[in-house]
Formats: sequence, C-alpha cells, structure tokens
Amino acid sequence: MTTSIWNRRRSAEQQRAAEITHIHVARQQTGMAEDTYRGLLASIEQVQSSKDLSALGRRQLLDHFRKLGWKPKPPKKAPATRAHKPIALSKEEIEAKIATQLKALGAEWGYAYAVGRRIFPDIARWEWLTPEQLGAVSSALERTIRFREKSAQKDARA
Repeated sequence: MTTSIWNRRRSAEQQRAAEITHIHVARQQTGMAEDTYRGLLASIEQVQSSKDLSALGRRQLLDHFRKLGWKPKPPKKAPATRAHKPIALSKEEIEAKIATQLKALGAEWGYAYAVGRRIFPDIARWEWLTPEQLGAVSSALERTIRFREKSAQKDARA
C-alpha cells in the first residue's frame, strides 16, 4: 500500500484531511457514480462516508482509485518570481540616469535629494546612498514621470 503524503510531515488530522480530499478528487476524476462509491465504502469498512473510514480504509480506497487509473498530482509549487532588471553597475551610472529623469521632470537636484530623504529618512547625506537605494530613487522619479505624462494626456483630452 502506498500513501499520498509526498514526503511532508503532517499531523494525523492533517493527513486524514488530505486523504479525504484525495478520495473526493479521485472519485470525481474517475467519474464514479454516487451509488457505486457508497457501495465501495460499504465493502471496505461498512461505512456511509469517507469521513468514517479508518486510516487503513482510506489507504485501501485510494489504492483502489489508483488501480482504476487515478494518479494523484503533487502539490503545486509557488510560481517563480520574476527577477528584477539588474541595477546599474555604479553609482555614477545611476546618478546619470537620475539627472536625465530630473531633466524630463524639469526639476533640479534638490528634488531628487528630497525624494531620497523621503524614501530613506535615516540616511543623512545623498552620497551615502547605496546603488540599490539610488535605484529606488530612480524608480520613484520614473513613476512621477509616468504619472505626469498620464495627467497631461487626460488634460489634453478634456
């Protein structure tokens, strides 16, 4: 007899719930009629519901479904997260991008400093920002540019 725990440690109640779920899924996927299913339960342990089956009875029922061709599917894995674009290699490159963004906004460096202070209040000087933190400032400026472009488009339509 095989079990359907997929190498996970579970409490007895969690295991019972998982096996009952598998029984219901297997019954649906094999297309077994309700009266046939009830007869199968009665033949295994003289019960009316899968919830009343013992651990041995649940395993026997799952084995029976496997003999009918049902294959349990392993749990779904979490979707892979998309990697962010790599940040620029140096602070100078990021600052050059920020300068371009400031020009597009029509703003001075004081605006970028204020954005940096707002995002990272614990950093006292702009020079102390890491490349990752400068990238966050650049992203904030990029969002501001997009927001202003959308606002200008809405105003042009009105």
